[in-house]
Amino acid sequence: MPASPAVLPSAAPAGAFDLEVQAVRKRYGAFAAVDDLSFGVRSGSFFSILGPSGCGKTTLLRMVAGFIAPDAGDIRIKGASMHGVSPNRRPVNMVFQHLALFPMMTVGENIAYGLERRGMKGAAAKARVTDMLRRVGLPGSEDKRIDQLSGGQKQRVAIARSLVLEPALLLLDEPLGALDLKLREHMKVELKQLQAEVGTTFVYITHDQSEALVMSDQVAVMNHGRFEQLGTPQQLYYQPQTAFVAGFVGHNNRFEGTVDTRNGDQVLLRTASGLALWAQRVGAVEVGQPASLFIRPEAIEIGRSPRELPAGDPAWSATVQAVLFDGGNSTVQVQETRTATPLHIALPLTGRLADLKAGETVHFAYQPAQAWCFKA
Repeated sequence: MPASPAVLPSAAPAGAFDLEVQAVRKRYGAFAAVDDLSFGVRSGSFFSILGPSGCGKTTLLRMVAGFIAPDAGDIRIKGASMHGVSPNRRPVNMVFQHLALFPMMTVGENIAYGLERRGMKGAAAKARVTDMLRRVGLPGSEDKRIDQLSGGQKQRVAIARSLVLEPALLLLDEPLGALDLKLREHMKVELKQLQAEVGTTFVYITHDQSEALVMSDQVAVMNHGRFEQLGTPQQLYYQPQTAFVAGFVGHNNRFEGTVDTRNGDQVLLRTASGLALWAQRVGAVEVGQPASLFIRPEAIEIGRSPRELPAGDPAWSATVQAVLFDGGNSTVQVQETRTATPLHIALPLTGRLADLKAGETVHFAYQPAQAWCFKA
């Protein structure tokens, strides 16, 4: 089962949260899209909701925007309940994956559209558009056509169109999903810098862990309508609290087995093939219970000789199955010699083992403090 839903810190000062979600539920028949969820998003922060397709993140975002009404609970923005408040009257704006810019309008006209709908025209609207284009890094682009812009520039225009209305929250629904890989990597940095520049609270949903980890102050990992864990990117990566978070955030070697021994905060997991692995105990993991153990590829030391490994760490030998070259993220796929257990190990960034070949024997070790064991 997922962890308990995140709750609002009781000691938080008044006005600390731009968004408060309080015991919100949304069901479609027997399916709980959002299941009794409570959390807060601090003012001026970049908050991401990370999860697989179908976990409920889009439903949650659409409830915040007002497009869907919750079955129970309350959503508060800047301290005010949004119960019964229509989408056009909420102090939020939304950027979708498909940007929906008006192709017949110039960049300036696209950004001014919302201002004109609110009655602001002429010099005041023009000044606001000029300032917003400067802030998103597109000064002097007012008269450009939308088809003259690159994908990244279109993204910034869509964000500028939303931010020019000065919303309390900017909601972003997987806005980088339609971009190519290189542009997506570039836009992650730009979005983070833009949010810091404008100071507006961003609520961002994605299934891409890299986007969430790179850009966010806080990340909530969502699964089956609930938050498995809410914390900083570093906390999610280095201190996962559930097996789902350990498996979903970052790359991991996963082993299933039974807890054989417990020694304080560490346990020994024995797999069906006979591999015995020590790891940090997370939660109620006791001797005799089935459990899952996770070790990140970069937490494993590898060498051609045991002498190349840290002294004192348990060591194993393995046969290289394949070298998977991906620049700085290159890994080697090996098979542990005695049990034929497969695993992935990150290659050193120094290039020391760049010449490894399939069929070679290598040795590996890891520190138990860098592995986690959860009750299955």
